[in-house]
Amino acid sequence: MEEEYDKLQKDLKENGQDHLMKFKDTLPKHQQQLLINDLRNIKYAKINLAFEKTMAEANTMQKKDEKLQPVPPEQVGSVIGAENQNNVTDWRNKGLQAISEGKVAVLLLAGGQGTRLGVDYPKGMYNVGLPSGKTLYQLQAERILKLQELAYEHTGEKATIPWYIMTSEHTMDETKEYFQEHNYFGLQKDDVILFEQHTLPCLTLEGKIILDQPGKVSRAPGGNGGLYEALHEKKLIDKMRGCGIEYVHVYCVDNILVKMADPVFIGFCMAKSAECGAKVAEYSEISEELQHKRNPDGKLTFREGNICNHFFTIDFLEKIVKELEPSLKYHIAKKKIPYVDDSGNRIVPDAPNGIKLEKFVFDVFEFTENFAVLEVAREDEFSPLKNRQGSATDSPETACRDLLNLHHNYIIKAGGTFVDSTKDSPSLCEISPLLSYAGEGLEDVVKGKEFSATKTIHLKPENKEVKDGELPRKKVKEG
Repeated sequence: MEEEYDKLQKDLKENGQDHLMKFKDTLPKHQQQLLINDLRNIKYAKINLAFEKTMAEANTMQKKDEKLQPVPPEQVGSVIGAENQNNVTDWRNKGLQAISEGKVAVLLLAGGQGTRLGVDYPKGMYNVGLPSGKTLYQLQAERILKLQELAYEHTGEKATIPWYIMTSEHTMDETKEYFQEHNYFGLQKDDVILFEQHTLPCLTLEGKIILDQPGKVSRAPGGNGGLYEALHEKKLIDKMRGCGIEYVHVYCVDNILVKMADPVFIGFCMAKSAECGAKVAEYSEISEELQHKRNPDGKLTFREGNICNHFFTIDFLEKIVKELEPSLKYHIAKKKIPYVDDSGNRIVPDAPNGIKLEKFVFDVFEFTENFAVLEVAREDEFSPLKNRQGSATDSPETACRDLLNLHHNYIIKAGGTFVDSTKDSPSLCEISPLLSYAGEGLEDVVKGKEFSATKTIHLKPENKEVKDGELPRKKVKEG
């Protein structure tokens, strides 16, 4: 034991991280041992190298903007506009067929903490204020249930859609307990698979590992690109293959409008023989110059951005997980990270004082030989929940508004009318995912009926409780 301790001290000193032992002797014996065990598991030379390379590459971001090229048009499809609807129908049917054959899984990236949102629990448990009071997790679970039903109706073959949920050490326990308490929202327990991604030490702007407390290293999830290392460690690709999975839809937890395992998207990527695909919408963080660049036809050259909504074949994921993951580069996220000062006091900073090293799920795009992009309308498919209540954008209020407005439009398209609707008044109309996945099947419920845009409307199946594996009935209750 003493030899191992000496080796640790030498390792810390050689890598400029010996400050991590500064308060060891002030700790109780059991806490000293916990600290030592934690420090032994950190690969200091690897962390230092990652910091140096990432900081150097961060200075070349402007040059990357200059090299940016649009996706070739033959790799792009769209669901927007009447001229695309025949393709959309074909893609949808193809996707429903794959779902009914048990070939499709969904994978949720839910490892991040709700710091910006201002909560100390997983984002998926957040209630944005819908009439139903449903959380993001419940909405997503019910969309999966409905999609299973739609696939069964289309083919006569019944299959489930496994739901893989990647958490972190900060979100795993609460997420697991939450699903257990709510009986997995009607999904079969074995079809909800939780697994944990690794965390990485947080660093100062000079590359020193931060102590969160005298006996504890500050850690954070290593970005949603930590997915690939986690899949490898848990051998989940092999398990997916064993279940017959061929296609995986990957998405982030905070998009309230997300369509998990969207059959249109799945079918589109299959039709393109793509091994990797992305949905895009009007959403961009590129330079001002590129935002205004136009094609000869007058359309913006870079008019859509990645909304973290991806398709992968199981073959492509296996190649990434088993061969290419180590070559993925880190990115820097500057954060306000609590730290221990020279006197051992824990300080919560008012401004960013450190960095988190992150990998992103889309970093693997460069390795694909067959990439496909599907253009979707932002108002239909993308409304992220990132900022705390009262924020002007990406807040609980905007997420709630966008979902209710989408449901308002579903009713109009299905033949319903709103007698007191105005352009500026927010809708109060919610449609349960158990009744409609994406606006389909509402004609019998709303066609020819009048609704008030100023009164709360919640359309849902009559049987609100769904047992494991049971398909919801068609009867509808308005509440």
